Amino acid sequence: MEKQIKNFLNYLAVERGLAANTVVSYQFDLKQFQGFCTGRKIAGVAGIDRSVILNYLLELKKSGRSPATVSRHMAALKAFCRFLVEEGVIPRDPTANLESPGVKKKLPGVLDREEVENLLEQPRAGNPSGLRDRAMLELMYATGMRVSELISLDLEHVDCEQGYVRCMGKGSKERIIPVGSVAKYYLAEYLRRGRAKITANRAENALFLNMRGKRLTRQGFWKIIKKYALKAGITREITPHTLRHSFATHLLENGADLRSVQEMLGHADIATTQIYTHLTDTRLRETYNKSHPRAVKNIW
Repeated sequence: MEKQIKNFLNYLAVERGLAANTVVSYQFDLKQFQGFCTGRKIAGVAGIDRSVILNYLLELKKSGRSPATVSRHMAALKAFCRFLVEEGVIPRDPTANLESPGVKKKLPGVLDREEVENLLEQPRAGNPSGLRDRAMLELMYATGMRVSELISLDLEHVDCEQGYVRCMGKGSKERIIPVGSVAKYYLAEYLRRGRAKITANRAENALFLNMRGKRLTRQGFWKIIKKYALKAGITREITPHTLRHSFATHLLENGADLRSVQEMLGHADIATTQIYTHLTDTRLRETYNKSHPRAVKNIW
């Protein structure tokens, strides 16, 4: 269990881009849960079932913890269990359909189309690192891949002529994602003019490389996207997953069906994809209120 908690905390810090204090809060809550499990001789995550979760929450309540504190612990457990399912560590989520009183589900941060355009135009294609960065950002927005999937790509996983990328997702599930013309162009330019100048090692098979010629890391990608967000004047919080969230939201806004978006994102459960419909519903309401002459009118 300790190993999986460490993996989860690393995912929160690097792939989700959560603040250090937030990660520490998750760590504190999950370590307390681990202690509860150890006391009941539950050593591994395979032993976590619904009754264990409920007994733990009941113990917190009996010990005098406030409803807000119990809800926070439950939110941490739900996030941890979803992570374990998506990683293929456990077959089903023991916290599924458990309600967290007082906890409002946070919608993912999404850039509007103008912000995305501004962000993607920041890398300068006149040097190898700029070509790499433009190709990476374009490919992430074009496919909605996770950061871990993006940096795991090898040369044979992309086909610029046919316009697709072969992606190995969570649980070792492979999926084919189409790539649009703009991303294809910059990816081809990076392969033609940039990548060979970053590495002289012909044996290196990674698609995206750092400036030492090795496979780019999650941390490296996070630094890159933060740098360009700052240059683009984007003041809202941005994470490595922001382009993934924007990809899904913009597809749905433009009429894509939910099942297709689910398949491209690699979600095992369509309920995970449905959170983006809440975002598009919110934007639809905002557009209606701004555009309809009688949507917001004082009649008193």
